[in-house]
Amino acid sequence: MKKILGTSLLLLSLAVFGQAKEDSIQFSKISIEILNKGKAYTELRDLTKNIGHRLSGSAAYEKSVQWAAQKLRDAGADKVWLQEVMVPVWERGKESLQIKTANGKWKNLKMLSLGNSEGTGGKDISGEIIMVKSMEEYEKLSTEKVKGKIVFFNYPFSQSFVQTFNGYGDAAKYRVNAAALTAKKGGKFAIIRSLSSAFDDVPHTGAMRYEEKVDKIPAVAVGNTTADELESMLQKQTVTVKLNSNCGMKGEKLSHSVIGELTGKKDQSVIVVGGHLDSWDVGEGAHDDGAGIVQSIEVLRTFKNLGIQNNHTIRVVCFANEENGVKGGIEYGKIAKEKKERHLFAIESDAGGFSPRGVALNMEDLRRKEIQSWKHLFIPYGAYDFDEKYSGTDIYPLHDLGVPTAELMPDSQRYFDIHHTEEDTFEKVNRRELLLGATIMTQLIYMIDKNW
Repeated sequence: MKKILGTSLLLLSLAVFGQAKEDSIQFSKISIEILNKGKAYTELRDLTKNIGHRLSGSAAYEKSVQWAAQKLRDAGADKVWLQEVMVPVWERGKESLQIKTANGKWKNLKMLSLGNSEGTGGKDISGEIIMVKSMEEYEKLSTEKVKGKIVFFNYPFSQSFVQTFNGYGDAAKYRVNAAALTAKKGGKFAIIRSLSSAFDDVPHTGAMRYEEKVDKIPAVAVGNTTADELESMLQKQTVTVKLNSNCGMKGEKLSHSVIGELTGKKDQSVIVVGGHLDSWDVGEGAHDDGAGIVQSIEVLRTFKNLGIQNNHTIRVVCFANEENGVKGGIEYGKIAKEKKERHLFAIESDAGGFSPRGVALNMEDLRRKEIQSWKHLFIPYGAYDFDEKYSGTDIYPLHDLGVPTAELMPDSQRYFDIHHTEEDTFEKVNRRELLLGATIMTQLIYMIDKNW
């Protein structure tokens, strides 16, 4: 009996070793293919330089829809289609924020209106600034103190978090809620310190929201240098500013997410890999999220080029409208539910094209542990962290349906220097870092497809 048991354990050990070796060889093939022949970097150049920023509802976004559909065809997708979705249309228009100097003249300040904000209708709105450094400090202000004033929410992006997404999450409530809070107490408009980890004067935009039965007043962001200057001035004197902006919502329009897939050889259960095709209307949307789009297309291309016979359908989704509505992700989840499609797994890349450090896993423990058991295969490629528990915004509707979801985790130290700014350009993306992210996603999807 002992001899039989010993032989069985030996055979099992050899089988496990053989399987691990086979996976390691396939990982190497994927890496060599992408690092040498990957097209993600050149495709990102094409997207950012020939189309540029592409806010949902804009003419540029519609060009990017056709661009993505063609790139998926070129990559070898068995099927490519456009998924209809109604998206909000927000336009920025001309805008200016000025400060009154000691000699009575007006000086321009660098600023950006927050996304989805209403403007001043092209009229000047001026007033005295009052500054608060926290929500708690603002709540203590009386309505009389705020009424007729401009509220400056001077809350800095915390430098204490090593994972900068935690700093972003900590500060985001000021961008989202500043206008509504100010309006409730009769303020004219709100200014926020940008959600920026950099020590520069680049303003960052991003989505804000209004509350029902509260006036829709403007909200703008200033960079860190301007915020510091305002704080210094306010400690010494009264400060008056003037806003003139033409931004606002222009209803909705029919648009599309772009989808391409490789049909499963065993069944049509779906594995989703994606990013969002839209960007804010400044910069070029390179890291956010052109990088995620071209990485996702690279996954499909690599399966095709290497002749990997995928058991399940591998579907690339270029989501519409993540930045100011998430309509594409919501619609995709709705249709998946209506069609009763079986989704095995979904991963999004929406944290920049920097060097991959791991994958965040948002799923039940049994599945988490299974993926974590593969970590040794990823370590040679720089991915070691599989402990975080979150996933991309666009695939949360799938997560809510019980689908295991994930997000690629690139190094985050530089991301919020340029996030939602004019600085998010192709030149800020490194070719090898971008392609390594595509490598990690392809390797993970290979393992999911093979083992689930």
